[in-house]
Amino acid sequence: MELGMIGLGKMGANMAVRLMGSGHQLVAYDLNEEAIKGVESEGAAGARTLQDLANQLAQPRAVWVMVPAGDPTEETIFALADALESDDLIIDGGNSNYKDTLRRGAALKDKGIHFVDVGTSGGVWGLKEGYSMMVGGESEAVKRIRPVLETLAPAPDQGWGHVGPVGAGHFVKMVHNGIEYGIMEAYAEGFELMRAKHEMNLDMHQIAEIWRFGSVIRSWLLDLTARALADNPNLDGIAAFVPDSGEGRWTVVESIDLGVPIPVIALALQERFHSREQMPFSDKLLAAMRHQFGGHAIKKAGE
Repeated sequence: MELGMIGLGKMGANMAVRLMGSGHQLVAYDLNEEAIKGVESEGAAGARTLQDLANQLAQPRAVWVMVPAGDPTEETIFALADALESDDLIIDGGNSNYKDTLRRGAALKDKGIHFVDVGTSGGVWGLKEGYSMMVGGESEAVKRIRPVLETLAPAPDQGWGHVGPVGAGHFVKMVHNGIEYGIMEAYAEGFELMRAKHEMNLDMHQIAEIWRFGSVIRSWLLDLTARALADNPNLDGIAAFVPDSGEGRWTVVESIDLGVPIPVIALALQERFHSREQMPFSDKLLAAMRHQFGGHAIKKAGE
């Protein structure tokens, strides 16, 4: 199949290589000239503008957009739409907010352009392992790009599926990432507790390796945890600062809108916020309140 690819960051470039390795023809565009040259060296045709990309593709065209969520995706999709024609198809494989996806899908439909949202998981391992893809869109549009999805997935019949209409793919991926937050937090807290039992001198990497096999809590995240602990048992040089991509926040907001309790995911998100604070005011205020009502000693900063 012939496909346009926009966005050649690490994940996009790996997807391009996986597609070309299976015989798909690719026309690639990125703002970074070196990124274009990189995939050209792998066999892709390079484009230097969106119009150039569109001109190199046979109609009806299909173009996969893999750029950061928010304004970059918004601007790219609508600039691309101006270069395309009726019955062409745009795929958003990034981490867009599903509400933005719904709006973009409606606007593109007015132009006669099909829109498919693909919530994509796999990160830097996708080239080797394949990508998990949650697909939203009209059935005929999804059917058109099925060969691409089957190539990118771990197997043609595994790791991907058409989950619903436009917006459904990004909605399911949003919840997927919220669950990821919760699982990661549970592992982190468990290892923190074991590490605090100093008299037992527990080996965190050994325990992670034990749990990887036969345990009910084995998972790919645990495999990666074991790898991290093997490389750096005390996590030296790593700051206790955990960013969030936004999808955890969107998941919590959605739970509020729907009145569905998700306390584990919500708390995991809050813990990420807390990790970024140095000398949190709230904790200092707790110490001050204890001193006020009970005369409890206050530990001075730097002690």
